[in-house]
Amino acid sequence: MPENFGVFTLGDALITFNPSDTGPLRYVPNFTRKVGGAELNFAIGCSRLGLRSKWASRLGGDEFGRVIYNFARGEGVDMTDVEFVEGYPTSLNFKEIREDGSGKTFYYRYQSPILTMAPEDITEKMFEGIDLIHLTGVFLAIDSENLAIVRRVLKIAEKRAIPISFDPNIRLKLWTLEQAKAAYMEILPSVDILLTGLDEFELIIGDTSKESLEHCATRFGIGQLVIKDGGNGARVYTDGVWHQKEAFSVTPIDTVGAGDGFDAGYIYGVLHDWSPEETLEFANGVGALVTTVSGDNEGLPYLEEVLALIRKEKIIER
Repeated sequence: MPENFGVFTLGDALITFNPSDTGPLRYVPNFTRKVGGAELNFAIGCSRLGLRSKWASRLGGDEFGRVIYNFARGEGVDMTDVEFVEGYPTSLNFKEIREDGSGKTFYYRYQSPILTMAPEDITEKMFEGIDLIHLTGVFLAIDSENLAIVRRVLKIAEKRAIPISFDPNIRLKLWTLEQAKAAYMEILPSVDILLTGLDEFELIIGDTSKESLEHCATRFGIGQLVIKDGGNGARVYTDGVWHQKEAFSVTPIDTVGAGDGFDAGYIYGVLHDWSPEETLEFANGVGALVTTVSGDNEGLPYLEEVLALIRKEKIIER
């Protein structure tokens, strides 16, 4: 049974084509169809951990749209605020995976169904029973008009005293750095939890020194500034103090979706009022497990799997 804690997110979803072989995409002969999208990955990650998870979006009125809808619903995600749109093809992307697990993503998002979403579609009713709202820069990058939608979300969140978590998730293939920075500067004052990597922070602020990180948190009133640093672990600056936890040692197969999984794990810890160290450890565990499975969200773990990793327990297979 899902817990009482409810999370909300909104954004585009895609049919992701995973390569049959590693290496440059031009040499890959076959692909496997998967479902992806940063916000949907987050929603699925939260649902698998046991949270009530709601995702708002628009899908093409096509077969790929049905694939995404049925998949997300099967994962326990609340699809009440997802609509099908005719004449707008469901978004696609193709992944390129290198031998070390790193990769590139090639997007085909022209005329995405999410373009039909408007600020007036965001109603207060959508946020009933919601304890936290998670936003990402991907939704903002798809279309400049989406900033108005986010403004509407933030206005309702302020009225209902719902905290905001934000992952910049910079996609420079979708918009320019200048556009991204302008949007982020407007949003950051409303953010309670910022989940970012050092590379993203450097692009946004220009400096990753400890002093710059702390100044950013103070300047924008960010209660928890979380730095995701992959194999180096993660740290958070909160209440004027830094807390850090090391990463788990795993053999990565596909790193796509690890950041979304980390976000879900971190929010789980926050909602359960865990200590910063406990929350970071749990989030690191979720992110690590994601990398051990190919696909955007196939590796998102269930609660017992994360706890087993943290406790160094061996899961009995048979």
